[in-house]
Amino acid sequence: MMSGYSLSVVGVALLLSLGRCQNGCFVQDGTPGGKGTPGRDGRQGAKGEKGEPAVLDAVLPGVLKGMKGSRGVPGDMGPKGLSGDLGPEGPSGPPGAPGPAGRGGDQSHQHRAAFSVSRTDISYPPYRRTLTYNSAITDSSLISLTSGIFTCSIPGVYYFVFHSVAKVGMCLYLNSDALGERKLGFCDYNSRATTQVLSGGVVLDLSRGNKVWLEPFKDEQPENVKEDKKDKKIVFNGFLLFPTGK
Repeated sequence: MMSGYSLSVVGVALLLSLGRCQNGCFVQDGTPGGKGTPGRDGRQGAKGEKGEPAVLDAVLPGVLKGMKGSRGVPGDMGPKGLSGDLGPEGPSGPPGAPGPAGRGGDQSHQHRAAFSVSRTDISYPPYRRTLTYNSAITDSSLISLTSGIFTCSIPGVYYFVFHSVAKVGMCLYLNSDALGERKLGFCDYNSRATTQVLSGGVVLDLSRGNKVWLEPFKDEQPENVKEDKKDKKIVFNGFLLFPTGK
């Protein structure tokens, strides 16, 4: 450490040197000084004023809602969906208005046609001949007992049915000229000599003058059935279901 005296001597020497070199002396640069110690933190400044709000559409395009565009063209219809479950039954509606009066009129003027005849005999009915009858269960002019033929006088749809009771085999055709060449055959083959019932029926659409009848025929019955003398009964019935007016 230098004393005060030494510093004075150096200062004087320096001044003398500067005085001498004013006209051409060069002085060497000094060395940089050392880094000073950091200063203390300053005080917090005052709060600045609030800035202007940003324009969001420029910052974040699409955030703001634009104007509603025009309606587009309807697309194609999609496929049909599956049927939904059946909903619960709704409440009953109010009663409807009364319908118009019917035109049935007095039943006594409505068309009626029905008959029922029977044949009771011990002899076997002959083959390929129209069956005849010996009594009328329902009296009617529509069928003749002696000819055994029903003749249609009221065009319409009819139901015909027969029942045969015998202890031998029996085969019957239910014939009509309305059937053309067709024949409805019904058979019962009885080999036990016990009472059996044969039945057959048909619904026919008849015109005025059409005929219907029963006709026995030979099929698989043995020849000796024609010699049987036990009671045999056949009942033939027919009635109009509804007229057609043709």
